[in-house]
Amino acid sequence: MSPAQAERLRGLALGGLGIALFLGTWEVVGRERLLGLSWPALSDVLALLLNPARWPLYQRALSASLAALGLGYAAGLGAGLGTALLAHAARPLRPGLETLAAVIHAIPAIALAPVMILLLGREVTPAALAGLATFFIIYVSASSGLGAAAPVLHDLIRVLGGGRVARLWRVELPAALPVLGSGLRMAAPAALIGVLIGEWFGAPRGLGVLIINAMQNFQIPLLWSAVLLAVLVSLVLYGLLGLVQHALARRFR
Repeated sequence: MSPAQAERLRGLALGGLGIALFLGTWEVVGRERLLGLSWPALSDVLALLLNPARWPLYQRALSASLAALGLGYAAGLGAGLGTALLAHAARPLRPGLETLAAVIHAIPAIALAPVMILLLGREVTPAALAGLATFFIIYVSASSGLGAAAPVLHDLIRVLGGGRVARLWRVELPAALPVLGSGLRMAAPAALIGVLIGEWFGAPRGLGVLIINAMQNFQIPLLWSAVLLAVLVSLVLYGLLGLVQHALARRFR
């Protein structure tokens, strides 16, 4: 076993131990009511989450949230990558585009949600907030990656007679893909947070709506089960896009 593999296994073991300790602590705190009724036992939350009678409720909420997430993620990816390419191709525009992206990112999503509702409607707001969260991360990662190519490769393309398009296609985009893969991975949880915040402001359905309704009706196990479901979705997306990131890193580094 190589040192890198041993270190990876050690990290996985420590991570698994940390998760087990957290889950065990959750169960003990909830079972002993150390934090009152607002912190149920993990077993009670899992029992509700795995109850077949509740699955249609979770399915409707999850499908609505995933639809908004997919739409917002795709829109944010396209806008972020397109803006990064524009800033890279037209250098005089770059400071203004960077400032605009930073200003948009600096505005809290919870403050943007009412404006989005007025402009786009309640049903589109979750996807719009997810798109804004994705846009900034993709823009930053793509902008950084496009400038990561080694200068000697630029010189090689120039010597071979290639122009700006050839340099972008042959050198800069391949160099940007590993960094962009990292951005894709980081953007998924941020986009899901945007979806949940957008749903809190009156979307017809979704995990965020389920969380708010459970909280308002003091259905604490249902509240925690919806939160746990959102966490699981975020972890699955993060893991799948992590595989994409590793594949890009192996291919283009």
